[in-house]
Amino acid sequence: MPSVPTIRRELRPGDPEAIVAQHDDVYGREYGLVSEFAAHVERGMQAAVSRGWPAAGEAVWIVELHDRHAGSLGLTDEGDGRGALRWFLLDAELRGQGLGRRLVGELVELAERSGYERVTLETFSELRAAAHLYREAGFEQRASETGPRWGRDQLTYQHYELSFQRRAQSLSSESTGSNERPFSVSA
Repeated sequence: MPSVPTIRRELRPGDPEAIVAQHDDVYGREYGLVSEFAAHVERGMQAAVSRGWPAAGEAVWIVELHDRHAGSLGLTDEGDGRGALRWFLLDAELRGQGLGRRLVGELVELAERSGYERVTLETFSELRAAAHLYREAGFEQRASETGPRWGRDQLTYQHYELSFQRRAQSLSSESTGSNERPFSVSA
């Protein structure tokens, strides 16, 4: 019988460190990223926590399995109507079961209810399953940069964005059966 994870929606002492440690372990082991990556995650985490994260309109999801940290997801307020999806990671034994899709869906719903105009995220191209979840939730890739990063000679770093206005327009077009699609003309 498979183990069932629990999801906690409050940040407790030790959670920020557990999130950073899991990122260091998983991304080091599975993708060959060096400790500079964990330092990057830690800086972002420290900045959020020092601002009082999670505050109103923000959230954390802590996934636990067998009384240990097994995953996380965060929504942070970045100002100017923008939220950020951050620290999304699940242990390998929890992937592919729909949990990630559920968590990302909850984050998108909360962000929309909280009045964000858009939600952004940063990832890298090798995280194909996560990118699939992001696109399925309405995120679109907006930019990418390839080059040396975090101990890798070549890593394609990607920036995604979900615009609730574009999402509403798309859903409206689908529900009315409109075949009109935006287009651009280039010279």
